[in-house]
Amino acid sequence: MTTTSMLRKPRTWLFIIATVVFVGVPAYIEFKLRRPVGEGPAGPSVAREPFDEVWTSRQVHLLGIGDSVTRGLGAKSKKHSYFERLRQNPEDEFEGMKGKHLSAVLPNLQATNVAVSGSTSLDHERVVFEELTPFAEDEFGLVVMTTGGNDLIHSYGRRPPKEGAMYGATLEQAQPWIEAFEDRLQRMVTRITELFPGGCLIFVGDIYDPTDGVGDAPSIFLPDWPDGLAIHAQYNQVIRRVAGTHDHVHVVPLHETFLGHGSHCRQFWRSHYDSADPTYWFYSNIEDPNDRGYDAIRRVFLNEIITQRDAFR
Repeated sequence: MTTTSMLRKPRTWLFIIATVVFVGVPAYIEFKLRRPVGEGPAGPSVAREPFDEVWTSRQVHLLGIGDSVTRGLGAKSKKHSYFERLRQNPEDEFEGMKGKHLSAVLPNLQATNVAVSGSTSLDHERVVFEELTPFAEDEFGLVVMTTGGNDLIHSYGRRPPKEGAMYGATLEQAQPWIEAFEDRLQRMVTRITELFPGGCLIFVGDIYDPTDGVGDAPSIFLPDWPDGLAIHAQYNQVIRRVAGTHDHVHVVPLHETFLGHGSHCRQFWRSHYDSADPTYWFYSNIEDPNDRGYDAIRRVFLNEIITQRDAFR
């Protein structure tokens, strides 16, 4: 081996190391670790035309049921929760959403939010049956609900899985809990309907996935869960199946809306990458939305409600 060759070899390795350091490390940070939340409006647009006239002068009661998503944990203020933004625009509303709220088209709207942060579907059934009393016959119910998400994510792998806190379960182990969730949700829908003798509409959000459909729980700082996506999918199937048995129950597509805005939001090669807004819509606790996520949730709920506005007349 010549002296020149001997000198060239260390230089080659130095070049490779430098390339890894100056290219590989920034790329790892950008595509694996960086999760910018962005700023400004988020989610789909909402048409202006449905808000040009009053939908009804009837008494309407907006009722929120569920977990921290409906409670608003992660929003920068109570007025920025999806529930409150549905009811009334906050003072700092985005220009394109001003006037697009339920109070504008339902002038006799009242609102009650009984959602509780950290609650599961087992808790929601108890609330529906034990804490809510029938509404007046002249009140029409507009119910918005998120349920089931905490059943899946609790207790974050820290304890053995069980019903209502099944993180880490196998699909076989979770099967009876999934079936119980379906029965429970069906009972809740039936009871909520009975609570509104003047009629109601129920809008249930399906469950989003902070891993953007990849299923790699360590990307959201949780233990690996091989059957997590399969169990998650079955819970969403239950929500759609129960809604499908009632004409007045409608699914709000939170799962679809949030794909591309979880832990892989910067990975342009993913099928759900959103080139128009490659940002992170989750709060620091991973399981709740951040402020922009709540804007998006408000919009998809509102769009689903708009499709049923004739039911208020």
